[in-house]
Amino acid sequence: MQPRSRLDGATKELDPPFATVDLGAFDHNAADLVRRAGGRPVRVASKSVRVRWLLERVLARPGYAGVMCYSLAEALWLSSLDVAEDLLVAYPTADRCALRELARDERARRRVTIVVDSTAHLDLVTAALGPGHPELRVCLEFDVSWRPVPGLHVGPRRSPVHTARDAGVLAGRIADRPGFRLVGVMAYEGQIAGLGDAPPGRPLLGRALRWMQKRSAAELLDRRAEAVAAVRRVADLDFVNGGGTGSLELTGADESVTELAAGSGLIGPTLFDGYTGFRPRPAVLFALPVVRRPGKHVATLFSGGYVASGPAGPDRRPTPHLPAGLRLLPLEGAGEVQTPVVGRAADALAPGDRVWLRHAKAGELAERFTHYHVVDGDVVVRTVPTYRGEGRSFG
Repeated sequence: MQPRSRLDGATKELDPPFATVDLGAFDHNAADLVRRAGGRPVRVASKSVRVRWLLERVLARPGYAGVMCYSLAEALWLSSLDVAEDLLVAYPTADRCALRELARDERARRRVTIVVDSTAHLDLVTAALGPGHPELRVCLEFDVSWRPVPGLHVGPRRSPVHTARDAGVLAGRIADRPGFRLVGVMAYEGQIAGLGDAPPGRPLLGRALRWMQKRSAAELLDRRAEAVAAVRRVADLDFVNGGGTGSLELTGADESVTELAAGSGLIGPTLFDGYTGFRPRPAVLFALPVVRRPGKHVATLFSGGYVASGPAGPDRRPTPHLPAGLRLLPLEGAGEVQTPVVGRAADALAPGDRVWLRHAKAGELAERFTHYHVVDGDVVVRTVPTYRGEGRSFG
């Protein structure tokens, strides 16, 4: 059965817009991430999933351990529901209410680790909780951007801790502060993990990216190992986290790293189509109804303006997937109330038909839908709430 016929048949009782999870594709992607991790445990990046049922499903598989959360409030919620016993909040928090909740909850304090990259973060926590607060688990974030020459920064702008000396100094200051226990190091190489090395239709850019990533990886290998060694001289670490969906093999070869992180590779959004080393299957799609036929080779869909975050550009727009041969109009794109698609395939569409699309970034689609319909083969086997469907929004 053709993919579109299978999806249309499985969801024939549903009225679009709606979103689906292809269980076969999701499970295939989960197994492939473990294979690529080469024996290192994979911590699931919840930002890329945002569906509790899917998090629980993947955490039940061999090779997965722990969750990388994007919000302290999210980590506290997942802890309260016993989704995981190891919850790393991968971004610094300024949520004083959540910090006070963490300090009050002994079980959460055993499970949740917050990230810091400066003593200012420690000061913020102490100001929120007061002196003499209970001991909190802390992870030091080490910056692994590439800086080949003074003034050139390649990679996400995250931590100011860039050298082994920086890491050792901050580790010592954390160790000297009552109420904090340094248990981990995180080092996310976004310029490798988050940039596809074969962007479609841009071969020269792909060549430049591969050149950059090769040199950045070589420079990072020694610098990260030296930084981890400097921190270990100060603290007994539970984990050293690195990588992302796009760099599992590379980061897994770094002996200083004890675990890897991945999330987008479970979902297979369009931003992960441009990698030479792997290709996740599209596991999450959304369907929009045709509501107009304004002309030859054109069909207009209801809603669809689900543009992903990041630098504004065509690669952040949703992409028509099925039927094949459709594309967005450059001057209209995907709109809040209507999305025109063009191509010869539009001539076979009538009002009420579905067009299936893919989102650019994995987890952000869950902010648009309260539920995902889980398709196994040619049947919807269950409907599960997203974070938003459970009344939770942590962005």
